Amino acid sequence: MPGRMTLGLYNCYDPKKIREAHRRALARAGPVALAFDCNLVTFGFPYDREMRTPADIVEWISETTSIGDNGQYLIELAEAGRFQAFDMPKKGFPPQFGDVIVTTRKPDAKKSIAPDEVASQVKRGKSVLLLIGLGPHGLPKKVFEVGNHHLDITQKGLSLETCTAMGIIPAVLHSINRKP
Repeated sequence: MPGRMTLGLYNCYDPKKIREAHRRALARAGPVALAFDCNLVTFGFPYDREMRTPADIVEWISETTSIGDNGQYLIELAEAGRFQAFDMPKKGFPPQFGDVIVTTRKPDAKKSIAPDEVASQVKRGKSVLLLIGLGPHGLPKKVFEVGNHHLDITQKGLSLETCTAMGIIPAVLHSINRKP
């Protein structure tokens, strides 16, 4: 049985105030996760106190977007138990998401992993957490250290806009696993 890919959106914006960028990233991530058989998780998003459950969060998104059929895909993800929200991790990432893979255009040579290797791990039953930093500076250095592997999906060191990367990473990995 194949493992599971989880898109992990890591808040690198203001830790105290939810921004438009948070909302838009979530609205865009829902259809991507659903389309490419991924789970979706947020880390450190400063949700309002009224939004503490996945159902509360996706309801808020669905009321404020036309993306993903008015948030319907994100709702489907949450109803299937495939969307979760966590505070900023203090002692590492939850182990249920599997191997922590930092997505970056500048992988550490010692931790670098190719897309076909990641896809192969998932195909063999290993789950992976694909961390994507939301913010102008990407993931902090401490997260790079925690990540077991670093993935440059372009394999060319090219910088991709966050939402572009969020769509391409699972699409590439999913397509590799669909090859005979």
